[in-house]
Amino acid sequence: MSSLNSHDIKVLNSLAVGVVDSADGYAEAAAETDAPRYRDLFLRRSQERRRVAADLQAAARGMGGHPEDEGSILAKAQRAFMDIKHALMRDEASVVGSVESGEAHLQARFDRALSDSALSATTRETIRRAQAAVRSGHEEMHVLRRSLEGQHDADNPLHPQ
Repeated sequence: MSSLNSHDIKVLNSLAVGVVDSADGYAEAAAETDAPRYRDLFLRRSQERRRVAADLQAAARGMGGHPEDEGSILAKAQRAFMDIKHALMRDEASVVGSVESGEAHLQARFDRALSDSALSATTRETIRRAQAAVRSGHEEMHVLRRSLEGQHDADNPLHPQ
């Protein structure tokens, strides 16, 4: 690895790990849901995240780095917690809320990376392109969670009609 590119490679690898975590989270959410429409959505997002991770990994490799291809231990523990929470609550909103929370964290990581003045222009552009997919997923999960919460509130007998 070239010392000239080491910082860019480190940032790309860190983001790639986060995106792999996101892909794994979506795949786990797809396995946890009973609703086919949500399962399809989560699987599509998981596949999209894997493509984004592959792009980040290719950029790191192109700079002479060795890309990370596994998610983090912390994310695996968080998904295990999500499994337990969903088993107890059996609630789609809780699954979507967990995914949205992870997406917000990932979005923040991308925001921090883009504010890093030490990155090369090429790496910054690679990150900016990847961030577009991340932002789209985060926004979609936010809207979906709000919709599910609204349905839940409407189903509540104490909710004014």
